[in-house]
Amino acid sequence: MVADQRVRGLGVEHSIRIGGVSKAALLEELERGGVSLNPLAHALFDDARFDTSGEAQSMRCVALSVADLGLAQGGTWPLIVRHAAALGLSLCPVETGPHLRMQWRDQAEGAIGQPATRGKAPFGSLTVASAALCDDSAVPKGFYLRRIEGVLWLRGYQSDDEHVWSADDCLLFQAVV
Repeated sequence: MVADQRVRGLGVEHSIRIGGVSKAALLEELERGGVSLNPLAHALFDDARFDTSGEAQSMRCVALSVADLGLAQGGTWPLIVRHAAALGLSLCPVETGPHLRMQWRDQAEGAIGQPATRGKAPFGSLTVASAALCDDSAVPKGFYLRRIEGVLWLRGYQSDDEHVWSADDCLLFQAVV
């Protein structure tokens, strides 16, 4: 992941390469690269609705907090997506998470010295904002990235539209040209 510049004062813009490999090849690449996956990430890879693009492409993305979207008290997923769209940002393809994990090897440590979290994004994590594969809240919604004690992780997560994301939760959106 190449950090380019600040976007309209929101966050740092990144250029990410996605596509060009099958889902199976992408999973193999993650495993060869020493990336750990939780059971929910494996469930996403096992889901037939998650597919990858056969064509490699570069996309512009912006990492920012929920507060950066104008939601100082946090917000639900539908509200977050509406605020992002008003700023010219859109959801990323689901495959962005695995590709980003392979390209972003120097993610800062987020877990050491921090309390465990439940029902919120972990400290130091980056959630890839993507469309859910379906409306079933039992099906993982997407991926988030973190480093735990030096180990790079690609993790799936479950959530529903009622969940209130914290103002300091960090999300990655696609920057619309």
